[in-house]
Amino acid sequence: MSSMKQLAYWKTYFTPNRYSNDLIPDQTGKVAIVTGANTGLGYATMVALAGHGAHVFLACRSGERALVAIQKAKQEIKEKYPRAPVPNLEFLELDLNDMNKCKNAANEFLNKSLPLHLLVNNSAIMTTPFALSADGIEQQFAVNHIGHFVFTTALLDRIKESQPSRIVVLRPVEGGIDFDTLSDEKMSTIVSRYGRSKLANVLFGKALARRLTDTQVYVNIVHPGFVATDLQRHNKDLFGPVVLRILEAITAIMAMTPEVGALTQLYVATSSEIVNKDIRGRYFVPIANEIQPSAYAQDKTLQEKLWVFSEKLAKEKVSA
Repeated sequence: MSSMKQLAYWKTYFTPNRYSNDLIPDQTGKVAIVTGANTGLGYATMVALAGHGAHVFLACRSGERALVAIQKAKQEIKEKYPRAPVPNLEFLELDLNDMNKCKNAANEFLNKSLPLHLLVNNSAIMTTPFALSADGIEQQFAVNHIGHFVFTTALLDRIKESQPSRIVVLRPVEGGIDFDTLSDEKMSTIVSRYGRSKLANVLFGKALARRLTDTQVYVNIVHPGFVATDLQRHNKDLFGPVVLRILEAITAIMAMTPEVGALTQLYVATSSEIVNKDIRGRYFVPIANEIQPSAYAQDKTLQEKLWVFSEKLAKEKVSA
């Protein structure tokens, strides 16, 4: 195991960046999928990977938005990485709100008979009004965790075949999970539902990493920090217009750009240290600093309970 020094989270704001685009190794021959790659952190990650030669699939719900992002990215890569090959970017339709569509998206990729060296589970929704997914699951939990669970496990054999390979899971948050009241609107708030869904990400990442211990598939978890993205687009409904304007001003002053915020997940996705030091099942914050997640996130019993719950749900809802 790596002996990488771990810091208290607050100290990471005062440490030098441990990674940059200049340190990303050549990705020629690598195939990657980035969920939610049409905007924000996903877009920045896709640009950096493609700019270093990777064949990247933008796994998004909207084909129209993905195609616009692809055209924008091609121009950006040309300007930012003038020596890069012609970007190889493709749209893969993925609706994380529907488990069957997640399985279909995985099958569509598998039918291309390509390897899969890197899966970045980046897409998320935050502080949305209460709603149920196509499968009757509270929507933030469904999109942020269950959809990615189905998509990832459906691709897992291909990822193993392509090793050394990597899976990047984003954004753990404090809190617990009551599985019995998961989809009961009265038993949660907008904020607690988001926190629960993101805690599920780190629990899933930890359980998945444990299952892949004897392979060269490296699973790690990333918290990108305070980044200016459209993930906060529903905050007006939560806080009201006055508080929203204050938050927007704070964001403009203090938040990282998506290009900087993406460096932590790019470190986990591309750095040779991950393989050379056998770094797996770890939790990284800006910029590529390792810390310990919450006690909830480290609870192996809760990790396994979530895995069994998710697996059972997928078997019930996803067509064979």
